[in-house]
Amino acid sequence: MKTIRWGILGAGRIARKFASDLKLVEDAELIAIGSRSKQSAEGFSKEFPVKYVHASYEELAQNPDVDVIYIATPHNLHYRNTLLCLQHGKAVLCEKPFAMNARQAATMISMAKEKKVFLMEALWTKFHPHYLKMQEMIGQGLLGEIMSVLINFGFKPTPPIPARLFDPELGGGTVMDIGIYNVFMAMSILGKPDHIDAVMTPAATGVDEQCAILFRYKNGALAQLFSTFSSNLATEADICGSEGRIRLTSRFYEPSSTVEFYKERVDSREIIPRT
Repeated sequence: MKTIRWGILGAGRIARKFASDLKLVEDAELIAIGSRSKQSAEGFSKEFPVKYVHASYEELAQNPDVDVIYIATPHNLHYRNTLLCLQHGKAVLCEKPFAMNARQAATMISMAKEKKVFLMEALWTKFHPHYLKMQEMIGQGLLGEIMSVLINFGFKPTPPIPARLFDPELGGGTVMDIGIYNVFMAMSILGKPDHIDAVMTPAATGVDEQCAILFRYKNGALAQLFSTFSSNLATEADICGSEGRIRLTSRFYEPSSTVEFYKERVDSREIIPRT
């Protein structure tokens, strides 16, 4: 088995969480860290010893020993950081959200195809056992025709509140930070919607503090997605079909979520093993 040699671009909280979990992957080795400052890179390397400590993103992208780079910078930097790595032929796993808009995403994908290198958004839910079990049950037809999806994700930030949550320049707002999980889940179940309605409550900075989204489909199916920084929600997902319903319990995007199957009434709950 080939060992995949990883580098991390960015040395903040998300980078540290990724580095901790990467230790559990048998065919992966973290060999490099890249930060905008030498102090930050060295601080990271004291906690997670690596062979290469780079004081710039460019040095990391140019490192010939690195196979793939995980982008762990703020939302607004994902585009330029990803392009930098792709330009140097590095495979990229980019933290969500993939980009600030569709135009940026299209450019990133185009360059990856041009360079013939791997590029993926780091949306971990897609690989969790409960998500895979849900997809298996849907594929087996246990829910019948799926006609509605209801997903909520919300929490009330506690001080000190990270500036990025409400800063438009940093990709702030609920949709970019947490609502992306709602959108991913709905689209992975029902596909791309034929029509989208959305309303939001703006924060003082102009970004969405709350957002309600409705996906509409030609067959009559609906997906209702709600995200908020104003209150603590259950953060659950309900997938409802003509023959049954699946509930992904709190928090639906994390590996600890449980799959509950309701064949008929609300009191017919069956907890489904994920493996």
